[in-house]
Amino acid sequence: MKLVTKRDLWTIGGFLLFVFGFTALTMSLVGVKWSFLSWMDEISPLVGLMGKLGMIILGLIIVVLAQMHTNRANNP
Repeated sequence: MKLVTKRDLWTIGGFLLFVFGFTALTMSLVGVKWSFLSWMDEISPLVGLMGKLGMIILGLIIVVLAQMHTNRANNP
């Protein structure tokens, strides 16, 4: 039985951040909102757009960094 590693948790977190940001962005095109992200749109539509794009980009960065294989034992 394999235990869940920190790498797996970071990957899942980044993926969820990406998915929520992407779905929130696409849903806002038809006028539907996630209730827990509606505070961004109440400040300003531009803040909402930038927040959702930020979630997408940050989620991708987290997934890529979590999946990078670094072997510190071989690197001096």
